[in-house]
Amino acid sequence: MNGLLLSAGDALARPAGLTSARWQVLGVVDHGPVTIAEVARTMGLTRQTVRQTAASLASAGMLDYEDDPRDRRARLLVLTTRGRTALRSVERRQAAWANQVAARTSLSDLRSAIGILRDLGDLLEG
Repeated sequence: MNGLLLSAGDALARPAGLTSARWQVLGVVDHGPVTIAEVARTMGLTRQTVRQTAASLASAGMLDYEDDPRDRRARLLVLTTRGRTALRSVERRQAAWANQVAARTSLSDLRSAIGILRDLGDLLEG
């Protein structure tokens, strides 16, 4: 299931010049300037993985780095106009895709699936 969702995410993100991973990093940064370590914690990834993804997004003009006033050693990731435009484009496609998927499933089945996934998450965390 994870592989299928990642493939669907890549297909949704591709027209905006993104991958699922790059889309997800932009989504975290969209909430406000954050450090690489904060993005890594939020996504459950290593800092090195996020650093590489952030570097590719910065090279593509979708992210910038700013000094972190809380920590002189850290840098903050911030969205550029290009990054925000790409993110909004993917979000529109994702909403349409999610609506199409949801239309093919009953509300009770969706609620049941959400409950099962929550329970599995709780078991794996505990």
